[in-house]
Amino acid sequence: MEWAAALAFALAGLWGSVDGAGGQWVEEPGRGWITLAAYHQDTRDRFGPDGDTEALSFEGHAVATSSFVTLALGLFDGVDLWGQASFNRLRYDDAAAERSSAGLGDARLWLRAAPLKWLGSRLPFAVRAGFKVPLGDFDNLGVDEVPLGDGQRDWEVIAELGHSFWPRSVYVSGWLGHRWREDNAESGREFGNEVFFYAQIGGLVGPVGYKLALDGWNGAAPGGVGTPDAGLERDLVQLLPALQYDAGVGQFESGVRFALGGKNVAAGTSLVFRFFSSW
Repeated sequence: MEWAAALAFALAGLWGSVDGAGGQWVEEPGRGWITLAAYHQDTRDRFGPDGDTEALSFEGHAVATSSFVTLALGLFDGVDLWGQASFNRLRYDDAAAERSSAGLGDARLWLRAAPLKWLGSRLPFAVRAGFKVPLGDFDNLGVDEVPLGDGQRDWEVIAELGHSFWPRSVYVSGWLGHRWREDNAESGREFGNEVFFYAQIGGLVGPVGYKLALDGWNGAAPGGVGTPDAGLERDLVQLLPALQYDAGVGQFESGVRFALGGKNVAAGTSLVFRFFSSW
């Protein structure tokens, strides 16, 4: 169903939403950070199977607002723990119906380690591994409701690398990961494994911080178990310029995420807001 594909970006949630907070510098024991983030997309367009931008069928209109709370805590030397909870408000209207849902999205947990640190290297390289806990409603929904999750688990491994140009206030960081997506036995659907990436450069100009990030993912075609739907492979590449400034006990960030290209996902821009605080 096209309306489900149009909202796939919002349901994917984390692959681009856990941004560079904390970078690749693993937290020291007892230290950590928390970030509150919100993303909003309002679009009438999609990227088709050939990558062309086209209008959603039947005068479709997709609106997705997702919020995330992410917490990181250093456990012991070279190891920290990340956790994330989410809340989604999704709406899709077209000539046939008006559909909407709001509620908890899926939760995620990761364990991150800096193996080179144990060998005496200062290179900020880390490996993060984690899984998704399916919490969002996906079954027993009415025809006028949108699923808030896929009802299955994901497993992922991410390699992270960063560099600080201190004493210059400039840094670069990024990661490359692979996500294994389990089937949903109840619905008889598989969702296609994904490869995803994130790269950013940032720094300070006076009291104002800046960041320019590029993120994206490529996913195999979903479909019935063992019978993926040909031509429904999904991918998306986005550019996020953002500004940051101090606000009380933390830092506030605002930006715009531009969809540069993709296949079988919603097109258009997203507004991004984030508050970050560390201890």
